[in-house]
Amino acid sequence: MDEIVALYDENGHPHGSVRRSVMRRHNLRHGATACVLFDPAGRVYVHQRTATKDLYPSRWDFAAGGVLLDGEDPDAAAARETAEELGITTPLTKIGEGDYADDHTTYRGFLYWTVSDQEPRLQAEEVVQGRWMPLDELVTLLDEHPDDVMPDSVGLLGDWIRVRAARAIEGDVLR
Repeated sequence: MDEIVALYDENGHPHGSVRRSVMRRHNLRHGATACVLFDPAGRVYVHQRTATKDLYPSRWDFAAGGVLLDGEDPDAAAARETAEELGITTPLTKIGEGDYADDHTTYRGFLYWTVSDQEPRLQAEEVVQGRWMPLDELVTLLDEHPDDVMPDSVGLLGDWIRVRAARAIEGDVLR
């Protein structure tokens, strides 16, 4: 399905829409969400994208998310994407916003996190597999195998994850 997605300007405001295929073909600036899922012990759910994804297939990701549809509120989109990809419906906490751009995608990112004691239910069209990962192990993955991980998640949330990992040493990941 060729969805109609929201385009965003350089100031982070919506300014039109276009078919997803056109947005990808021309690398147009759009809106997207990312949500980091923690369990109560402070581990992050890391999952592998399917080989059929239109962007960075088969890479590992520590954030569930996706493109905002035309007219969609970022908070609603983040909740929708987290529920679709991982089956998690717990309330989300907004981290902030940021911009990401590379040769394949350009977008305004709306960033969130949540905690759930539920085991994720993976959407087969989006996610191949996943597991709970301690923060120190996630940081090692980011440092030692950066080409295996979604570059936009690292770009937008990598430093935030590193702060959480440092806090884990102090025993308080989720503050």
